[in-house]
Amino acid sequence: MSTRPDDSMTTEDAPDPTDPLARERSHLSASRTALRTMRKDVEALDISDVTANWVNAEALQHQISERIKALADLSHTPLFFGRLDYLHTPGADQAEGAEGERFYIGRRHVHDAVGDPMVIDWRAPVSQPFYRASKRDPMDVGLRRRFGYTGGDLTAYEDEHLSDPSEAATTSKLLQQEIERPRVGPMRDIVATIQPEQDEIVRSGLAGTVCVQGGPGTGKTAVGLHRVAYLLYAFRERLARTGTLVIGPNRSFLHYIEQVLPALGELEVKQATVDDLVAHVEVRATDDAAAAVVKGDARMAEVLRRAVRSHVTMPTEPVVVVRGSRRWRVPAYELEDIVRELLERDIRYGAAREALPQRIAHAVLVQMERAGEAPDDRVQDTVARNPAVKAAVKAVWPPVEPAKLVLRLLTDADFLAVHADGVLTDDEQKTILWARPVRSVKSAKWSPADAVLIDEATDLVQRTHSLGHVVLDEAQDLSPMQYRAVGRRCTTGSATVLGDLAQGTTPWATRSWEEALAHLGKGDAVIEELTAGFRVPTDVITYASRLLPHIAPGLTPVASVRENPGFFELRTITPGPDSGDAEVVAACEELLRNEGSTGLIAADARIPALTEALSTAGITHLAPGEETTQETRLTLVPASLAKGLEYDYVVLDEPQAIVDAEPDERTGLRRLYVALTRAVSGLTVTHAAPLPQQLT
Repeated sequence: MSTRPDDSMTTEDAPDPTDPLARERSHLSASRTALRTMRKDVEALDISDVTANWVNAEALQHQISERIKALADLSHTPLFFGRLDYLHTPGADQAEGAEGERFYIGRRHVHDAVGDPMVIDWRAPVSQPFYRASKRDPMDVGLRRRFGYTGGDLTAYEDEHLSDPSEAATTSKLLQQEIERPRVGPMRDIVATIQPEQDEIVRSGLAGTVCVQGGPGTGKTAVGLHRVAYLLYAFRERLARTGTLVIGPNRSFLHYIEQVLPALGELEVKQATVDDLVAHVEVRATDDAAAAVVKGDARMAEVLRRAVRSHVTMPTEPVVVVRGSRRWRVPAYELEDIVRELLERDIRYGAAREALPQRIAHAVLVQMERAGEAPDDRVQDTVARNPAVKAAVKAVWPPVEPAKLVLRLLTDADFLAVHADGVLTDDEQKTILWARPVRSVKSAKWSPADAVLIDEATDLVQRTHSLGHVVLDEAQDLSPMQYRAVGRRCTTGSATVLGDLAQGTTPWATRSWEEALAHLGKGDAVIEELTAGFRVPTDVITYASRLLPHIAPGLTPVASVRENPGFFELRTITPGPDSGDAEVVAACEELLRNEGSTGLIAADARIPALTEALSTAGITHLAPGEETTQETRLTLVPASLAKGLEYDYVVLDEPQAIVDAEPDERTGLRRLYVALTRAVSGLTVTHAAPLPQQLT
């Protein structure tokens, strides 16, 4: 491998045709010019004569606006980051290309005035060897070139001669530098550094669901987001109809990742939390752990199913339909047969209720035909709307309001006992019953777990709309009922499930991916494991991995592939609220002298005291999810919100306090494991109290 850094030349210098770096800069400049031309061409489109009505015009104008945004030239984002030089013309079973043909690989496709490609989208088949080609399998690539950038300026390149047996395989320095580059601001894409094992997941097909188990720093979140971008490229028309969704654990996390897909040119992907999906009522309360565990148990689905179906009562009276001078009588036993048939089909309550009047009307039409009449579908619809039929349907199959149903289950002990018999124990029933009666749905103080129950009941009544693809991140913290809520959003589509069993910090945390995927309705999903750590330094992940035997003994520890071992320090501070807090602030000041972002992570109860200490010291700081800048690079992070976030440097305050804040030791150790693994370049652990024995 040969590397050519830029030691002296700047973009203002006249390009030297014999200098490869100058030629690459010239291609970059020409590509940017071509991209601007593409954008201007779209902006100049006149749709006044091609749309039939204002609705079509609005839709087309929206598509054009989104296309213009996607063609934006981001000055600090490299337009291309690699180059492939093919050896031969591939055969019919290989990617397109020709002998000696050269492709520049970038975030989006760029073509010149005659349509010839200047930059190839990283998702195109011809780009795949950039991520997977090796000395062992060069994939018909003679040379792979990586580019280094400073801001938006191309400053270096690095060549791998994959077909040259005399050149030994070495680690890419540019790749390592990109992985270890300081991080300020929101999460960025990893399109230039995707590894072969990650690329296999990214390019897996739309039909199957993939579950990615990945420890801290293995890039599972980035892999999930890049898989969405790839699927939108490969199956754009289908997903444009069915939709895509990224689900994260909280708003701070979603804000942190929200720029990744737009940077890849994908602007239409929606983001939400599970709470957003089930927001049928206003959540104003929280459950204790015991109640939340029972409400989140998959057995609650059967309790709800029984409660919904209990509203159906067998008819005891006939239905008499008067049409003109004739009276048509459907006896009670025939009505009962119709009702039983609908129950046995186990279709949704609302769909069966809509079908019932048509079934009764059909029974009337059969009698009409036997009497010599020739009724058609219009007659059947008329009979179905007959007052007598409507009254019978209301009595036999009354409407069900999901929120009212759940409210009754949680406040009426007898109603709950009937439908939870043999499903929940008496103690479990008492655990979820509300202590005080509630007059109405609006006045009820619903918890997040209650909202999930309402969502389940809503789906029992009316089918939930399914999307084409759903990405579920930090999935290990979901309850079985939450998995079911997400699964309803992709019953006819697929999913990418991302998580780490060792980072489960809820009382109902996932015990195994097989169990979780069964609740999701994707039991046939492929489970992949990422164990190569690209983010967390060796010394930090090695220290944090001391906890694994106690929190997830079956998992493979993450092995850091970073050349830089990182900075790691254990610092004992002087006990006492004033002196101790001042020493924590001093540790932050030391790390802020370095380039990049710094996070101060502490137990939630410690946040007010640390906020005051930072203010006293005159250090401005941000809250989780707020974007760091060069001026404000310190974020104060409650341990409960640290999951999924990352900082160049981290000061971790009082590990034992983080453990003690959780309801049990195992959950506390998992929370600590999350907090310990947020650092990209260095970690300082400050403590006055003794460290948890699992770390010593």
